[in-house]
Amino acid sequence: MKELALPFMALIYILAGISHFIIPKMYLRIMPPYIPFHKAMVVISGVAEILLGIGLLFSLTLEFAAWGIIVLLIAVFPANIEQVRSKKARGKLPLWVVILRLPLQFVLIWWAWLYT
Repeated sequence: MKELALPFMALIYILAGISHFIIPKMYLRIMPPYIPFHKAMVVISGVAEILLGIGLLFSLTLEFAAWGIIVLLIAVFPANIEQVRSKKARGKLPLWVVILRLPLQFVLIWWAWLYT
């Protein structure tokens, strides 16, 4: 099961990273105001997701990529909190959806940890 889930996990991060470049406004909207350089942070996190997702596909980089994903998920957690806190950041998403996203981050961290 763990081996079958790995390509799916990689695909999720690669597609999420690509989405930073397709719909950057969504990511810019959830950036907490106290974080500087919003556009650069969206680009950096998008590139990181793509590279880490690709890294999951190779045994040589798998463990490094999994740890990188854990660090990335922790680093972007303030954006998830901002989405709960701010109606503007939430956009059209219902509050309950963004609230459920918070514990999902811990599930994603656990999933990445399985490959460390």
